[in-house]
Formats: sequence, C-alpha cells, structure tokens
Amino acid sequence: MAFYDELVAATEDARNDLISIPFIQMGSAGQLSLESYTAFLTQAYHHVKHTTPLLMATGGRLPARLEWLREAVGEYIEEEMGHQEWILNDIEACGADKEAVRNGTPSAATELMVAYAYDTIYRNNPVGFFGMVLVLEGTSVALATHAAGNIEQALGLPKTAFSYLNSHGSLDVGHVDFYAKLMNRLDHDEDKQAVIHCAGMVYKLYGDIFRSLPIIALEG
Repeated sequence: MAFYDELVAATEDARNDLISIPFIQMGSAGQLSLESYTAFLTQAYHHVKHTTPLLMATGGRLPARLEWLREAVGEYIEEEMGHQEWILNDIEACGADKEAVRNGTPSAATELMVAYAYDTIYRNNPVGFFGMVLVLEGTSVALATHAAGNIEQALGLPKTAFSYLNSHGSLDVGHVDFYAKLMNRLDHDEDKQAVIHCAGMVYKLYGDIFRSLPIIALEG
C-alpha cells in the first residue's frame, strides 16, 4: 500500500469525527448565522497566519536526506503566503471589524492547535507537520466550496465574503494530488509514523476549534 493510502486509512475515524461536528454539519448545510460564520473566520485567521511561519520552520529543520521535501515546502510557502489577509477581507465583507480581529487573540482551542504544530516541528520530527497539512487541506476540499455556496445563499452575503473558503476548496484539489505524491516518497518509518501521529492529533485539535465556536442558527 502506498503511504498516502495508509495515512488516509489510519486517520479515517478521526476524520469522520471531525466532519460529524454539529458546527461543520450546519455550516455545510447553510444553517449558520452571520455571527457564527464570522466567528469561524476569526479563528481561521488566527491559525492561518501561522501557516507560512510553520512551513518555514519545517523547511529549516528537515535533514539533508529530505532536500527534495524542503524544495516542496518552498512551493507550499509560495502558495500560502498572504492567505490570512484574504480572511480579514472576508471578515470586513461580513460587516465586522477586521483590524479588531487582526489585533485580537485566538481562542484557547486555536492557540493549542498552533502550539502543537510548532512543538511537532521543534521538539519531535519536522516531517510530522505534514500531518497537519493533511487535515487542513483535506477538510478544505471536502467541505469548503460546498459550505461557501450554501452560506452565501442563506445569508445573502457578497462573494467577496467567501474568498478564503472558495479559494481553498478549489486550490486544494491540486494540492492534495501534490501532497499524496510527496507522502509516497517518504521511505523512513519514523517519518511516516510522525505524519500519522500528527494528523490524528490535529484532527482532534482542529475539531476542538469547531466545537468551541458559537452555534447560532439562522432564524426563520
């Protein structure tokens, strides 16, 4: 079995637990209020702003035998830079204060997920960070574009309020294929196990962010 397939199989239960969270189910169905959607974007900003620094840290700590993976990290960095600003613009299009979000603090759940990602890179095995990549990109492909369309229709918001969700739903389809090819090149068991372990942890930690968000249903 190719390692990517092994990884997906090993994390299937954790992925299903994430997708079954009520906030995600209601968001996909377009049943959440503007307040709930803005709360989601706020926490997204507070973890997405760390994506580029986390990728840079990963690239800097990879061993020489994984030079090919360091080059791939450079491609990821080029793709991901500035995405947090898209989220702030979406927040502004929702009628909220994007500068208040920029200068605010994350929820405890968001802070813990980000801290775990840095810990994986600096204390454990930097290759493990690709477990977090699996969770965030895989979830985007499965849910983002579908949720954006339903929320847009339900709330009557402009398309400019959905640049983050729409771009990630479409962008990450290509990313997943790129990611799978990278994971299938890993040939050290400790690296593979680090990715599986991190993915399992991040499915839980990312799920905790959604569990902590306010579920305010649409009225009427």
